Amino acid sequence: MIEGNVISVKSKTFAVRIVKLYKHLNDIKHEYVMSKQVLRSGTSIGANLLSPNS
Repeated sequence: MIEGNVISVKSKTFAVRIVKLYKHLNDIKHEYVMSKQVLRSGTSIGANLLSPNS
């Protein structure tokens, strides 16, 4: 991640919130399928920022 890049910082913050949401859905609500999809789609933003093909 490029430090100081606003988009990188915001995507990391978003990914952390998504992981917390995933834990809540998985542990408290016992929603496994939807929580896994939310985790994969929410954390893919940061991965796409670091992609060399961008």
